[in-house]
Amino acid sequence: MSLTSASSASSAPRATTLSWLMTLRVPPSVALSFAVIALVIAWSLAPGLFTGQSPVNGIPADKLLGPSAEHWFGTDHLGRDLYSRIVHGTASSVTSALVAVVIGVVAGGLIGLLAGFLGGWVDVVLARLVDVLLAIPNFLLAVIVVTAIGFDTTNAAIATGVSAVAVFARVMRAEVIKTRQATFVEASFLLGGSRWHILSRHVLPNASRSVLPLAVLQFGLSILVIAGLAFLGYGDPPPASDWGLLISIGKNYLNWPWLIYAPAFVTIATVLSVNRISRWLRKTD
Repeated sequence: MSLTSASSASSAPRATTLSWLMTLRVPPSVALSFAVIALVIAWSLAPGLFTGQSPVNGIPADKLLGPSAEHWFGTDHLGRDLYSRIVHGTASSVTSALVAVVIGVVAGGLIGLLAGFLGGWVDVVLARLVDVLLAIPNFLLAVIVVTAIGFDTTNAAIATGVSAVAVFARVMRAEVIKTRQATFVEASFLLGGSRWHILSRHVLPNASRSVLPLAVLQFGLSILVIAGLAFLGYGDPPPASDWGLLISIGKNYLNWPWLIYAPAFVTIATVLSVNRISRWLRKTD
C-alpha cells in the first residue's frame, strides 16, 4: 500500500466522524448542558479529585465564612467547607435519581408493554392501575411510599421510582399500540412469526425509542423529588450531604444566604441541563 493511500485510509474515519458531528448539530445550550452533567457525574464518581477537604469534619473557627478563594461556596455553621459537602453529596443524589429512573423504566415499561401488546382484559386491568397511580401526584405518592418503607435515601429512591411507573407505562402502552398496528408487524404475523419473536424483534425496539427522552427528563424530575424528600427529612440524616438536606439545613441560617443558594444553584443547574438535553433528544428522534 502506498503512503498516499494509507494517509487517505487513515483520514477517512476522521472525515466520517467530523461529518457525523456536523450532521448532529449540537446547539451551544445543549453542549453546555452536557458539560454540566459531565461535571456532576465526575463529582459523583471521584469527589476526591475535585476537593481535598472533608465533608464531615469542620474547623469551628471557620464557621459561617462567606465564599472565598479558599472556600468557594463558603462554610457552614460547623466550619465545614460547603463546596466539599456539595461535591461529596452528589453521589447520593445522582445515584438515587438513577435508581428511581431504572425502577420507573423497568416496571412501567413492562406494564405498558404487556397492556399494549396483549390487549383485552390485561389491557383493561393494567390501564386502570395506571389511572389510579396517575390520579395521585408524584411527590405525594413518593411521600406515602417512603413513609411506609422507612426514611433513608435508598427508600426515597425506591419511592420516587414507584411514583414514575405510571408515566412510563402510559407512554410505552401508547407506543406499543401504535407499533403493533404497523404494516411490518402485521406482515410478520402473516409470515408465521411467534408472539415472542414479534415482541422482542419488532415491537419492543420500535416502541422504546420514545422512552429515552422521557427517561432523561425523569432523571431531572427524580433529582427534584429526592431533594424534596431529603428537605423534609425523609432521606439520610446528618452528617449526610444530600443536596436537599443541605438546603434544609441552610434555611435555619438565613443571614448567611450562601448556605441555601449554593446547593440550590447546583440542583437547579443540573435539572435544567437534564431538561434541555431531553428536549433536544425529542427533537432529534
